[in-house]
Amino acid sequence: MPNNDNPLIIQSDRTLLLDVHAQRAKECANALIPFAELVSSPEHLHTYRLSRLSLWNAASAGFTSDNAIAVLEDFARYPLPQAVRAWIKETEGRFGRLRLVPGPVIENETFLYLVSTSALVYKEIGMNPVAKKYLTESVYDVGGADDSAFHVTEDEKKFCFRLNLMDRGTIKQDLLQIGWPVKDDVPLKDGEPLPFTLKQETGNGKKFEVRDYQKSAADALVGDKGPGTGFGTIVLPCGAGKTVVGIEIMTRLQTHTLVLTTNISAVHQWISELLDKTSLTADQIAEYTGESKTIKPVTVATYQILTWRPNKTGPYPHFSVFHDHSWGLVIYDEVHMLPAPVFRVAAEIQAVRRVGLTATLVREDGKEGSVFSLVGPKRYDVPWKELEKSKWIATAECIEIRLDLAPEQELPYAVANQRTKHRMASENRLKQDVVMDLIAKYPDDKILIIGQYIDQLKVLAEMVKCPIITGKTPNAERDEIYADFRSGKIRVLVVSKVANFAIDLPDASMAIQVSGTFGSRQEEAQRLGRILRPKERTSRFFTLITRNTVEEDFGANRQKFLAEQGYAYRIIRYTDSLSLDELDTPLEIEGY
Repeated sequence: MPNNDNPLIIQSDRTLLLDVHAQRAKECANALIPFAELVSSPEHLHTYRLSRLSLWNAASAGFTSDNAIAVLEDFARYPLPQAVRAWIKETEGRFGRLRLVPGPVIENETFLYLVSTSALVYKEIGMNPVAKKYLTESVYDVGGADDSAFHVTEDEKKFCFRLNLMDRGTIKQDLLQIGWPVKDDVPLKDGEPLPFTLKQETGNGKKFEVRDYQKSAADALVGDKGPGTGFGTIVLPCGAGKTVVGIEIMTRLQTHTLVLTTNISAVHQWISELLDKTSLTADQIAEYTGESKTIKPVTVATYQILTWRPNKTGPYPHFSVFHDHSWGLVIYDEVHMLPAPVFRVAAEIQAVRRVGLTATLVREDGKEGSVFSLVGPKRYDVPWKELEKSKWIATAECIEIRLDLAPEQELPYAVANQRTKHRMASENRLKQDVVMDLIAKYPDDKILIIGQYIDQLKVLAEMVKCPIITGKTPNAERDEIYADFRSGKIRVLVVSKVANFAIDLPDASMAIQVSGTFGSRQEEAQRLGRILRPKERTSRFFTLITRNTVEEDFGANRQKFLAEQGYAYRIIRYTDSLSLDELDTPLEIEGY
């Protein structure tokens, strides 16, 4: 019999529908976080999905199939489908069937063992052509060393492969691809010690305290520092203080740390935050970028410098930064942006504690599994709207403004190819009028105008009489402009996609997105994040879309991210400045 008071409808295709108006909706949403992926969260029914990766993430944190089934049965409106129950048990049961444990040292070379509890799994892996490149059938023997801490069973000792330490990450990545996640129980090495403390007061005299959810994120990553802990990914909204989470993890580990981030401005922000919030001194922190290549106990580097090489087939000369120092922690900032060459070196440094920080694990190339296997599984996640309700990030209103294509572009658009059509729609001349009207309508907001196409942005910057930042803007000038925006010296700033990531502009309260990459949800997350630093006023995120063009289709995909995070948005048809009067009427959305 159905229990109509319960909020969760579980379907045989492993989607979960949460009725947000039911009595236990919020309790249920919190209970689903460890093992289900939030797909979309509009006004009335939120959709979650059970996936292999979501269950393996949960299993890596000790959340079992029985735990997941108990949650579903507790909140289910209708009986849990038997096929879903069986799939959960079968999928979660794959995690831990393969484990990595310490192996012998032979002729000064360190090896690991990949052990299994199952003869069938052992045979399947041994016959796989990809795995055979790295694995050698072996007899388990650690040369008399005490292996009791790794709880290797007698069955596991029979079903054992040996592999080179340097192949630790690669084999985890390859086995995940064929549906066998590896539980990595090889202890992580300790780097050089680095004692320091957190300050109680920042440089501007404000009290500094790590928030409860930031502490919980650090707890989930560091654990008890035993096997299976010390690596993973933290997912928090832009503006929620991911840098502080990284600093809290550094404080707990007290070790030499390498921080990797997306650009030089982000490098400078990390260094500024470390100096402002910890007892670390400028003599202990260095940047490793195109401008300065120094290594100190805390070194902050860009992905770009690490992936630079003189020619397309040559080695990466700066990869030495990973190996030539005794790091105890590597922080991958904006880990969803991790470039392919860094994945390669990440596979080699699996003995180091590591954390990925991100607002979204969405990757347009589908490489979320690589983040799972090389950096680590998702250890902590919290819904955007939950932090918004707690006032830790700003309340945001998302508005799509649709306008006609400029008349002189209609015929050229009709005969253009798909890529050209996207650019023509994105650079629609009439968007200039909308931008000017929005700036005039909101004179008290600090505004970012964000776009993809430099020519379009240059025209807008000239019209508004404001600075513009592109990839060609020198770093010193870029930092100076950001500082002027933070101080209030300038109110409007035009930025290209270089400002999508890891830029802290806390007072930005409005963003106008005039163009973007082809339907990228990842980009949507980052651009919305520019205006989510906590503030008293509601932030506004405008996207300008040319009607009846391919831009509508790409815009719909970008909006998918907003729906996934629970943001309602309104659509306004623009004809003239009076069209924007509709914005004066609040959009009322109900939810739990």
